[in-house]
Amino acid sequence: MRVRFLGVIALLALHFGASQSTQAQIMPKEELMFLTSEWKGERFPDGRPKVPDALIERAKNISIEEAWVVLQNEGYNCQFDGNWKILKDDIVITGRALTAQFMPSRPDVEKLVKDRGNKNGMLGNTNSWPIDKLSKGDVYVADGFGKIASGTLIGDNLGTSIFTKSGNGVVFDASVRDLEGLSKIEGFNAFVRDFDPSFLKDVFLTGINTPIRIGRAIVLPGDVVLAKKEGVIFIPAHMAEKVILTAEFLTLRDKFALQMLREGKFTPGQIDNQWTDQLKEAFLKWLDSNPKEIPMKRAELDEYMKKRTW
Repeated sequence: MRVRFLGVIALLALHFGASQSTQAQIMPKEELMFLTSEWKGERFPDGRPKVPDALIERAKNISIEEAWVVLQNEGYNCQFDGNWKILKDDIVITGRALTAQFMPSRPDVEKLVKDRGNKNGMLGNTNSWPIDKLSKGDVYVADGFGKIASGTLIGDNLGTSIFTKSGNGVVFDASVRDLEGLSKIEGFNAFVRDFDPSFLKDVFLTGINTPIRIGRAIVLPGDVVLAKKEGVIFIPAHMAEKVILTAEFLTLRDKFALQMLREGKFTPGQIDNQWTDQLKEAFLKWLDSNPKEIPMKRAELDEYMKKRTW
């Protein structure tokens, strides 16, 4: 029993930042690197995987469905969540996740968190602390346990700060206030559970850059966030290149297939079956004639197609 008790204490110490390397609820860099150890590329100083900007930009043009299929085929079944209220339907959110976890208030723990945060230079209410950690290209993703009334994590002031720091938007399993003011921030977008005029109440921060749950999805810091009308998908950093390249290829296939069907050159049965050599050859000729349709380097596409079973 004593061993089990000590184990629980150790877990609580890790989560609430008892490590000397942890300040203001931030997960220790070593732990974050352990949880994202499949990523072999560059990292931010905080330990988050830093998926290249060029790859993030390409992600804007892939569909949620195609990304979902690739992730499902690799066993990543819990990366999507839907049923959002969207601030602006015409702005896609893509970027690297900076995560935050919020919980219902408990006075003793909340006081400890705030006192330590203040000593470490963190100012204001805890919902502003993750904003101070944002970098360009980040997407602020917060688990606000679905709270709507008095669950408004930001208004237009914090929204302006978020966009200034990240040039990006937010995904909140919670609500926001000041809908009119947020709508006026050019380029900013928000995927939230709802809009509400109330102030944030009985909520406090329990983690920054920790794994979080967003509806039915798990999110790790550094995941590539892709938010479109269908919903939000969170692509693990080490899967980003494969997901994006495969999704781009599937988009090319679909464009070719639709043109072939419109022109009556192939039947639906041919298109939706294992491709024949004749169909593959027609596709390659179509690529040569439509180089502007190819979002990746042609050499990258050719290498990818060598591994396809079609």
